[in-house]
Amino acid sequence: MLKVVVGSSVRTIVCGLLLAVGVSGCDESLQNVAGPTPNLQVSFASIQSEVFGTTDSAGRTACIVCHSVRNGVPPEAFLNLSAGVAYENLVNRPARFKPGAILIVPGDPQNSYLYQKITGAAGINGQRMPFNGPPYLTDGQISIIARWIERGANND
Repeated sequence: MLKVVVGSSVRTIVCGLLLAVGVSGCDESLQNVAGPTPNLQVSFASIQSEVFGTTDSAGRTACIVCHSVRNGVPPEAFLNLSAGVAYENLVNRPARFKPGAILIVPGDPQNSYLYQKITGAAGINGQRMPFNGPPYLTDGQISIIARWIERGANND
């Protein structure tokens, strides 16, 4: 009897580990981590729409409030995050006020200056973004952006 219980427990543990490994390799439903942006997905189009272009339900201001051309006035840090131009202004582009920094380094969120600015990493110039936060992006929102960068920061 003890042998069956041990065998059954081992089988349960092995199945659980295989399931965990399988799930960790793919993106499960993100609604649980996206917080105040439940439609946020790991794609540039989604980040553009849900983060750059929309104030979320927690009150975090849309990025384009400051980072878009308004009445002929250049955006903050001269970084325009409006639809249609944001991708070209971010990926493999130098940060205007941080010499040597690249805004988005495909495959490398830790060395992407945009990621550093939204996390408030040590060594950034100025303040954590958004400038008028808190609220800031949630850990879940930041994780989704990091995953997009890790996947190669595709224009998808």
